[in-house]
Amino acid sequence: MAHEITIGSFTVGAGHRPFLIAGPCVIESEQLVLETAARIAEITKSLGIPYIFKSSFDKANRTSITSYRGPGLEQGLAILKKVKDQLGLPILTDVHTEEQATEAGKIVDVLQIPAFLCRQTDLLIAAAKTGKVVNVKKGQFLSPQEMGNAVKKVEESGNKRIVLTERGSSFGYNNLVVDMRSFPVLRSFGYPVVFDATHSVQLPGGGGTKSSGQREFVEPLACAAAGVGVDGFFMEVHPNPDEALSDGPNMVPLHQLKALLERVLRICDASQPRK
Repeated sequence: MAHEITIGSFTVGAGHRPFLIAGPCVIESEQLVLETAARIAEITKSLGIPYIFKSSFDKANRTSITSYRGPGLEQGLAILKKVKDQLGLPILTDVHTEEQATEAGKIVDVLQIPAFLCRQTDLLIAAAKTGKVVNVKKGQFLSPQEMGNAVKKVEESGNKRIVLTERGSSFGYNNLVVDMRSFPVLRSFGYPVVFDATHSVQLPGGGGTKSSGQREFVEPLACAAAGVGVDGFFMEVHPNPDEALSDGPNMVPLHQLKALLERVLRICDASQPRK
């Protein structure tokens, strides 16, 4: 069982009820971010689960050079700080460089290491040294066993506030597959494990100059992960995914989120004892 980690005002792991990481893939506007965060916070409060708001100030690994990346570090962190201050929510965002980790660590509660960068030693060390929670997403190219090396890099940099996230593995052309054996393997490292239900249904590069996705499979995969046992769920959520500037095809429509979470939580509650 994963040991406990405090994030904001709540504790995750060690048998606590699952928490949710959710928000638009990328910061499109201050208004969208604040309104979406507020609505998701209402939903999670009604369901009695902890919530961490997620959105990215920069998506550095977009398929095309012309794809929207976000407002950038300075403006993006200012918007994320407003979410934290006005709504009282803990914040998670991606970092891609050591400098970004240092700056973002002054504001956000969780620094997320993108899957493609999970082996970048200097980035992991920089994130660890901020003292913030470090969420390392498993690379699409790694077996779950290999994530022990990423864990050790963070631990040996003086930080044991670690979360590990499964987001699918490369499987043929423009496709990913989720191996349910991954969850107990990741949990064996002693830290909370999260299932990224939306990136797992992504079709990387499947749209030619952009990624595609199959959001209709978010719910069945999330239910399967709930049955296996995870400590949290990651879902990118948008009021209108078909008009989103990044990852629209695999994001959960905001109006469908509550019903999806209700079903997932019923499975979680039935499959294992919780505090």
